[in-house]
Amino acid sequence: MTASPVAPTRLLAATTFALAALALTACQNGEGVRDEGPSTAASSASPRHAAAPAATPCSGSRTRTTATAVSRPANRLLLRLTNTGTANCTLTGYPRARFGEESSAVQPAEETRPRTALTLSPGESAYAGVVLSSADGSAAHARTARTLTLTLPAGPAAHPPLPARGVHVDDAMTVTYWLSSGEAALMY
Repeated sequence: MTASPVAPTRLLAATTFALAALALTACQNGEGVRDEGPSTAASSASPRHAAAPAATPCSGSRTRTTATAVSRPANRLLLRLTNTGTANCTLTGYPRARFGEESSAVQPAEETRPRTALTLSPGESAYAGVVLSSADGSAAHARTARTLTLTLPAGPAAHPPLPARGVHVDDAMTVTYWLSSGEAALMY
């Protein structure tokens, strides 16, 4: 007896139907379909739209910080933190800034709190603005600070240099949260 040429086709069709039915019944556990993210085929998408790789907290050992006195607005200092590492890092909160021999950090300006943490790619920067003193000189404990210590959530503290003459500070000092632009950090 010879096998009909249609038999392998029917067997293939029956197997395909059985696998499809099995796949459909596998979703009957009440969970339905889940989005498990992009497939590996999506990796050719442009970086702007691709999912960002997981980021670790920005560390003092993988960042560079600077402190720049600005002329406008008056009594302000612009802090800049740049990711010098080879991977993304996440920056949360505000810089714990201590001027001179102060034991306590400058208090944050709560109205500058961002909705989400900043993720910095290698080479990207975040900014914070510091109001150094009251505009009218009415705040207590006026003094000149010549050193600055910035503490980050992870890693060693940073010590960006201040101008040689120091900066005038008093009890009116506040600092912004880390923001994505220097302009926003100075204009609160």
